[in-house]
Parts: sequence; C-alpha cells; structure tokens
Amino acid sequence: MKAFLKRKKINISWKSYGIDAMSAMAQGLFASLLIGTIIKTLGEQAGKAVVDIDWLKQLCDWFVRIGVFAQSVAGPAMAVSIAVALQAPPLVIFSAAAVGYAANNEGGAGGPLAVLLIAIIAVEFGKAVSKETKIDILVTPFVTVVIGGLLSIWTAPHIGWAASKVGDLTMWATEQQPFIMGIVVSVIIGMALTLPISSAAICAALGLVGLAGGAAVAGCCAQMVGFAVLSYKENKVGGLVSQGIGTSMLQMGNIAKKPIIWLPPIIASAITGPIATCLFKLEMNGPAISSGMGTCGFVGQIGVITGWAGNAGWFDWLGLILISFVLPAVLCIVLGSIFRKAGIIKDGDLKLAE
Repeated sequence: MKAFLKRKKINISWKSYGIDAMSAMAQGLFASLLIGTIIKTLGEQAGKAVVDIDWLKQLCDWFVRIGVFAQSVAGPAMAVSIAVALQAPPLVIFSAAAVGYAANNEGGAGGPLAVLLIAIIAVEFGKAVSKETKIDILVTPFVTVVIGGLLSIWTAPHIGWAASKVGDLTMWATEQQPFIMGIVVSVIIGMALTLPISSAAICAALGLVGLAGGAAVAGCCAQMVGFAVLSYKENKVGGLVSQGIGTSMLQMGNIAKKPIIWLPPIIASAITGPIATCLFKLEMNGPAISSGMGTCGFVGQIGVITGWAGNAGWFDWLGLILISFVLPAVLCIVLGSIFRKAGIIKDGDLKLAE
C-alpha cells in the first residue's frame, strides 16, 4: 500500500492537506471571487462618477459583468487549485472543476470549506485510479466527478451548516464581547496569515464578516505592516513592499529559527483588534475571504469600503487608515526599538532570504 500511495503521489499528511491544499485553495479564491469582487467594485464605483460619459459608462458596465463572471467560478477555481497542489494528473485536474462547482453550490455559506474537504477526497481517488486501466479517459474523470458529486450531495450542506454556525457564533460573540473577541479574532487570524496556512481560506470557510471580519482585517494588517516596518532595517524598500502589500508569510523561516521575533506583530494585533471593534466599529462588508487578506493588494480595505456605498464619514476613513496602516506601523516601530535595545531582536534576525 505504501508503495502504491508513493507511486500515485498520495501523501496523507497535514502538510499536503492543511497547508498545501488550503494555500492553493486561497489562490483559487483570489483568482476568482476576490479579483472578481475588485473588478466589479471598480466598475460600480467608477460608473457612478462617469454617468454622463457614455463610452466610459459602458466600460464600467463591462467591468461589473466581468467581475460577476469571475465570482461565479469560485468553486471550480478552488478545486482545480487544490488538484494542482496535490500534483494530480491532467484528467483529475480538469474533472475537479465539476467537483468544485458542486461542493461550493451545495455548501452554501460554508462552500469554501466544503470544496476543500470534498475536493481533496475526490482528487485523491482520481489519482488512485489514474492510468490504471486502458480506458483511463473514461474511468478517471468518472471516478473523480462521481465521488465528488456524491460527497457534495451527501455532505456539503452539513459542512456548510457547521461552518456557518461556527462563523455565526464567532460573529455573535464579537458583537456581545467586542473587546475580548476583538483581541482573540485579531490575534488568531493574524497569526494564521503569517503561518503557512491560509487566513483567507479560514475566513471564507467560516463566512467571517461584520465586526468579526473587521477584527480579522486588523490582525492581518498588524502582521503584514508590522513585519514590513519591523524588518525595514534589514530588508529596506523591497521588504517593505513584499511584506506590506504581499505577505508576512515571508518571515516564517526567520520565525522558525527565532519565534520571539513574532511577538511585536502579535502584540500589535492584540491592540488594534479591540480598537477596531470597540472604537471604530470596523466591519467587513465585502466577501468573507477579504477579512483574511489584510493589506494584500489592499483587498481587506476594499472589502470594508464596499459596504459604505458613499455614506462613510471622516471617522470611518480615519478608523480604516489607522487600523490598516498607521497603528500597526507605529506600534511595531516602538516595540521593535524596545526589543532591539533589549537584545531580544538582533540585526539580521528579520533578514529575508534572497
């Protein structure tokens, strides 16, 4: 059996399913639902400003339609991304599109989690039978699609219900205890963003929006902007950009060597989380995946702005700017200075690999 699994590249492990597959799923979400949301929002907002210019108005309408097209293929995009991450052969990858559609459609609010679990199983079964028969072109897609389809019908609604309830409970708890839950959600989702797992996928799977989504945005921004300024001495402008609007996951190698360097961004997220929930009432109004993106492509900020519909006041803008950029930067500069003077963080500890 071990030899068979090795030959089929079926590696049953946390790394394969909890890290590789989940990270790939987040990329699939970004390339469909998230980029679609950005394009659609751009079209909608720009369209309001050019109502008197026909050709620009038409262009904005096309942007809205293109955004909707991209959003509609989120399920297939996630499943195909998972199949690629699991090193599936072409027929399995192509068949995964149908599995992703079924799981996302049947999973409802918890569609991304349903896609993750069901696509992994269907893809691994597809890999197991791939090229084992002379009629592979029939057997491989049949097995992949049927197993994925049946699991979607039988389990996706329940997976979606469970994920939705966990998300609802988190959001309800945040509404009831915005200070405590602001800290908890901000720290946990922020750390997930830096870890080699996907904070975006977690937020999408739980449907984390509203006040809890705002806390998640705060935590992610604290990690990304925090590490960007904390490591500026070592990494200069390149590191500032790659971490500040890219990903703080780039620091994982350094964190593994010296975990204490993670403390300043974690402390920053514990501070900005409750400020976001209690003072500024920062809410995620866009898709739940945006809650776990932070300043990556400014997706988190776009998600917050999406629900304002032009009704935001100066206090809303002040809160978004402070939580997303200013406070994480200031806090981590101060904390970094203290840690460096105390010898806890030393020159080179935060140097990114070339």
